[in-house]
Amino acid sequence: MKNKKAFALVLLALILVIVGAANYILSALSARVDLTAEQLYTLSPGSKAVLGKLDRKVTLKFFFSESAKDMPPSLKTYAEQVRDLLGEYERAGNGNVTLEIYDPKQDSDEEEWAVKYGIEPQQANPFGAPIYFGLVAVCGTQEQTIPGFDPRMESTLEYEITRHITRAVWPERPVVGVLSAIPGVLGEQPNPMMMQRQRPSRGWIAFSELKKDYDVREIAKDAESIDDDVKALVVVHPKDLSEKTLFAIDQFVIKGGRLIACVDPFSFKDFQASGQQQNPMMMQMGGQGGPSTLGKLFDAWGVSFDTSKCVADDKASVQMRGRNGAVETDATLLDLGKANIAKDVLTAGLSQLLLPYAGALEVTAKDGLAFTPILTTSTNGACLVEASMLQMGPAAIRDQIKPDGVRRTLAGRLTGTFKTAFPKGPDWKEGSTNAVPKVVASGESSVFLFADADFLADEACVQVVDTLFGQQAALRGDNLALFANIVEQFAGREELIGLRSRGPSDRPFEVVRELRAEAEKKFRAKAEDLQKKFNETNKKLNDLLQGKHGTDRKLISQELESAIGEARREKAKTQKELKNVRKELNADIENLGFRLKVLNICLVPLLVVLFGIVHALLRRKR
Repeated sequence: MKNKKAFALVLLALILVIVGAANYILSALSARVDLTAEQLYTLSPGSKAVLGKLDRKVTLKFFFSESAKDMPPSLKTYAEQVRDLLGEYERAGNGNVTLEIYDPKQDSDEEEWAVKYGIEPQQANPFGAPIYFGLVAVCGTQEQTIPGFDPRMESTLEYEITRHITRAVWPERPVVGVLSAIPGVLGEQPNPMMMQRQRPSRGWIAFSELKKDYDVREIAKDAESIDDDVKALVVVHPKDLSEKTLFAIDQFVIKGGRLIACVDPFSFKDFQASGQQQNPMMMQMGGQGGPSTLGKLFDAWGVSFDTSKCVADDKASVQMRGRNGAVETDATLLDLGKANIAKDVLTAGLSQLLLPYAGALEVTAKDGLAFTPILTTSTNGACLVEASMLQMGPAAIRDQIKPDGVRRTLAGRLTGTFKTAFPKGPDWKEGSTNAVPKVVASGESSVFLFADADFLADEACVQVVDTLFGQQAALRGDNLALFANIVEQFAGREELIGLRSRGPSDRPFEVVRELRAEAEKKFRAKAEDLQKKFNETNKKLNDLLQGKHGTDRKLISQELESAIGEARREKAKTQKELKNVRKELNADIENLGFRLKVLNICLVPLLVVLFGIVHALLRRKR
């Protein structure tokens, strides 16, 4: 008996030694497996490419008040995730990346360093010590600081870290030009003649973000040339451009400049700038902001763009509250999911985009050019509607929506050899004596086309939220990520493409969207039937009232009362049917949600049990 106990103790001690040795050996190995759905601890190929090109030492100084008593648990959990990801940078840096971790306690040297580097102190408790949660990338004399990590911006975490590394190692800033017919895109300086103090407008967030990495230069709407040092030109809603400005853009592209053109059949930002103060995403529009196109350039490239039509898509519609508080579905506010986004290096990791009141591009690329669609509508839910009908509101638009089975192109890339649209210069006419300017006839370049300009506006890109770090702009979908990817490819470091978004946590539920679209069709059909019945009842009442006088009044009242009663019964019956459709829709959504919950909760335990059973059977056979 004693021998058995001694043997058991020795065996237990041996097991503990083996487990400890295995743990030590495995911890020294670089082999790691990331089982998280979003691959939170795995670096993207772009980050690895940046780290592989490092020719200088980079130090990542991570400041986090780990010992602070007032540190919120959620922030502490997120900090561990950030720290683990930074460890991946150190491991993938091939000796060129060093991670240093600091706990800046109050009145310590670490706190002094944090303040020196620009890490912002935050107060979780008004009476407690400040807390710090930020990062500094140091390369020689270059320092790039992330003042504070916000869990709400988790989807751009890797991009922000990699971007700050690249800015520290390669501090040069390419020039990006911006030409727009919409005022205030890049912000407006206060009028020095005004007596009251004015705060300068920061402009659209899409462009204020660009300014962090690029020299963003405004190009006048009537410009007759584009500076030679401009690597990429962004044209936003090019409404009423002169031929000389179009010629300048034409020559810029042909000489190798990269162009991002955002045309629009209706720009709510242009409409808003004209003096309308309503919420542009909810207003019943009473005017027209004016369409934009690139005219002769499109003709030369084989691009057709109907400025009188907007795209409506039942499969990508947005639900919103109207003026009376009722929920309305607007099919011209396009909420695009993965099914609408082509697989491309520019769209890696993107899953949701919002395009308000977009048009459609039809491209038959001319010889030497190739066109790649990037964003498209659904095939069985889309059609074109009159842009002028937008002023009538979503209800009027719905009556026009008759899907025609055509998949429309909303954005795409045009590459190859471009030929000039002005072989004899701008404003040239037959018999003209004007001197012909020097014209470059053709050249290699790339152009990215969007059939919408408002997708870059703040209303479509971000939402302002209150956080521990004050008011911050949280991403609304992937509009900014796609735009930044394109600018990065056209003007900056292509390695950063695909890093910006690991996919938002609040993704559109594609199956639910399909169910809702089907329900909308049923609602619409029921509403049309109801209206038809009301029209028939009114006609019947008018027929009864014609030619009835004197003693027929009593008879008229009886007939009228009977007709009204019939109409009310028809209305109640139809409303009941509509209610049943809603119940069926909700039941389908609830059943789907229940099935997904069961799958999420039970799948992993079932796989573990299955693995155990298979393992046991194999051991028996042995």
